[in-house]
Amino acid sequence: MSSIAHTQRYLPHELSTKYYAVKLYRSTQSVSFVCRRYKISKSSLMRWNKLFDGTKESLIPGSHRPHSIHPNSHTEEEMKWIKDYLRRNPHITLPELYGKLRTNKGYTRHPGSLYRVLRRIGYHDPHKVKKKPYIPKPYDTPKELGIKWQMDVKVVPRACYTGTIPDRYYQYTVIDEASRERFIYPYKEQSSYSTMDFLKRALLYYGYVPKIIQTDNGTEFTHVQKTGLIHGFDRMCNELGIKHQLIRPRTPRHNGKVERSHRNDNQRFYSNMHFYSYKDLLVQMKRYLRRSNNIPMQSLGWISPLQMRTKLEQQTAALNNDIIVPNGSIYF
Repeated sequence: MSSIAHTQRYLPHELSTKYYAVKLYRSTQSVSFVCRRYKISKSSLMRWNKLFDGTKESLIPGSHRPHSIHPNSHTEEEMKWIKDYLRRNPHITLPELYGKLRTNKGYTRHPGSLYRVLRRIGYHDPHKVKKKPYIPKPYDTPKELGIKWQMDVKVVPRACYTGTIPDRYYQYTVIDEASRERFIYPYKEQSSYSTMDFLKRALLYYGYVPKIIQTDNGTEFTHVQKTGLIHGFDRMCNELGIKHQLIRPRTPRHNGKVERSHRNDNQRFYSNMHFYSYKDLLVQMKRYLRRSNNIPMQSLGWISPLQMRTKLEQQTAALNNDIIVPNGSIYF
């Protein structure tokens, strides 16, 4: 047993501990030795020794319920009043019930006593409010490359950093919704400058410009207060002909694909990774990016994002009679 219930005052000893502690005490007659060995108090040992008759059953704790009714407990008449009101008004609240009893029946007890009675008979148990399960709405995932990207920022866990200079690092991530192919890059700051630099690198990596980029409402992507200024990231998207789409505030599931990929990063990468400098993080992140884009995914029919990209490019080329151009690879 490793936890204490809310109704227990202490962590109870196991039955085997009581049994062997008493047997050792009766064979050695050394209280201090037995208490040090089993880490128990003298009073507990003496109490167990008094109860012990040679069997383990004699050391099982008995019921602490009193044998007689407390003189100040609710009478049978008062209990009948309470149950009658509950039967006629099953949704009555504690203050309403207390008011009716005091006004109509001359009830003189404290409301706390009535509350304990309701708890004991199982009426006023603090039931957990059951929330309606979230039913995801249909989502139209693009079937072609370059339709929509999801972009987000993840804080690199501090536990992974073993360097001597205190610093924080951020992982920028973008994912193509159709192929699930990702591009990641680390930065030392979470700002609009890092976001614009990351977008440039992402365009070089993918080799095409998307129609829509979807982000959350962080300050690195948009202004959080009303202003007449245009955010640097919005200005860059306008120049490239990209629509910047914001999700509903505090609703990360609307950016679910990139959020799910961050959870995979915690399991596959950061849980067993350490780096000592920014350059070391760059090298390890580049290797991990190559690895993650080659992992088969159930949502893609158990093919990897890179295989899915090749498949979509072939379908597009077959429709348009185009030549397939490999994606960019120089970004570090």
